[in-house]
Amino acid sequence: MDFFGMLPGFGNIFFTLGAFVVALSVIVAVHEYGHYIVGRWSGIHAEVFSIGFGPVLFSRIDKRGTRWQFAALPFGGYVKFLGDADAASSGADGAAVSKMDDAARRRTMHGAPLWARSATVAAGPLFNFIFSILVFAVYIGVQGLPADQPRLGPVHPLPVPVQELREGDLITAVDGRPITTLPEFFRIADDLSGAATVDYTVERDGRAMDLRGPHPVPARADGITLQSAAREAGMRPGDVILSVNGQPIWAFADLPPIVNAADGAPVELLVWREGEEIELSLTPRRTDLPLPGGGFETRWLIGLQSGAFFDPLTRTAGPVEVMPLALMQTWEIITRSFSGLYHMVIGAISTCNLSGPIGIATTSGAMASDGIWPFIWFIAVLSTAVGLLNLFPIPILDGGHLVFHAYEAVTGKPPSERVLGFLMSLGLALILTLMLFAIATDLFC
Repeated sequence: MDFFGMLPGFGNIFFTLGAFVVALSVIVAVHEYGHYIVGRWSGIHAEVFSIGFGPVLFSRIDKRGTRWQFAALPFGGYVKFLGDADAASSGADGAAVSKMDDAARRRTMHGAPLWARSATVAAGPLFNFIFSILVFAVYIGVQGLPADQPRLGPVHPLPVPVQELREGDLITAVDGRPITTLPEFFRIADDLSGAATVDYTVERDGRAMDLRGPHPVPARADGITLQSAAREAGMRPGDVILSVNGQPIWAFADLPPIVNAADGAPVELLVWREGEEIELSLTPRRTDLPLPGGGFETRWLIGLQSGAFFDPLTRTAGPVEVMPLALMQTWEIITRSFSGLYHMVIGAISTCNLSGPIGIATTSGAMASDGIWPFIWFIAVLSTAVGLLNLFPIPILDGGHLVFHAYEAVTGKPPSERVLGFLMSLGLALILTLMLFAIATDLFC
C-alpha cells in the first residue's frame, strides 16, 4: 500500500507543511547528532539535544545526563554542551565555568582542546554529507541500474497506429542500424526524425523478427519537473503530447524547438491520457540550466522529462558499484550549488534560482505527493545543501566557528569575547538578511 498516495495533494497547505517539517526534522536530527556523537567521543558533555525550539513537548534524560527533547517549533534544533552560554555555543557561561575544576572544565565545549572543538563543530555538516551518500547508495541499490542490453521491460501505453513490440524483446537494430547496448539505442534515437512508427529488429524466443513500434523516445512525459508550467497545468507522468499549437509531434525531441520558438508565449497542447484527449495551455518559463562543462544555459521550458517508450530492465548493483555513484551524486550537488551561487553573484543567472523556506516547503510537499522514494531522495539532496550552507564562513554557522578555531590555531588564543559577540551579531544579521531575500524570491519570482 502506498501511504503517500492516500494523502491529499501537495496543494494542501497542511500536507505541504507536514512534509516540510518531516524533511527538516530528519536533516536537523542528522546534523545535530553529528555534533553530539563526535563531541561525546571527544570528551565533551552534551546537556541538551533538541529537535525544535520553544516549549518542550517531550523529553527524557539518558544515563549520561543528556536531555533529549522535542520542542513546539520544529524548524531547527540544537545541541547545548556543558558550559555553553546558549544553544548556539556562541560563548561560554563564564560564571559556571569559573567554578569548575580542571576535569569538569575539560568536559565543556570551551574548555576542551582545539582539536576536540573543531572535530565536534565539523561533524554536523559532515554527517549531513554522509547521510546523503548513504541514502543515494540505498536508493540506487533498491532501484537498480539499467541493464547494458536494450531489452524491453514494461512497455508504456501510447496512441500509435502500430505497436508490435513486447516486454522481453531484445532490440538488435533501430531503423536498420544495428545496436548492442542501451546507450547506442538512445544515440540512434537522437538522430531519428519524428515519425509515428519506426522499424525495429528484435530477438524474441531465439528468433530474429522485423517489427514496427513507436519512436524510441516518444513525446511522452516520463516525469514532471517541480514548480514547472507543466505541473501547474495539471500534466501527469505518462501523458503523451499529440500536438503543440496544432502541429502534430511524435518524438520528444520535436518539442523543445517549438517551445523555444514561442519565446515565452503560451503553447497549446493536445494531450493523450489513458485513451482520452485533453487540451492544455502552458506558459513556458525562462530557466537557467547547468551545463555539463560548467556554467549555465538559459532556455524556455515547460518542465517535462523524456524517456524511452519502455522501462529498461534493471540489474542489481552491489555496494562497490553504488557507493562511487552516490559520492558522485553528492559531489555534483555541491559543485552545482557553488556554480549557481557564483553565477547569481556575477549576474549571469537570475536570483530566482534561489529557493527560500516557502519554495523548499512547496518542493517538500510536491516530492512527498510523488511517492516515498522521491521524497527520500529530496531529503538527501536537501541534507547536502544544509551541510554545505553550514560550512560557509559566516559567524553563527559551523563554518564561522571553524574560522574562529583556525584563528586560535594561528595566534594561540581565541578571539576576545567582545569581538566574538560583535561577529556573532553580524553573522545573525547576515543570515536574517539572506533569509528575507530568499523569502522575497519565493514570493515574487
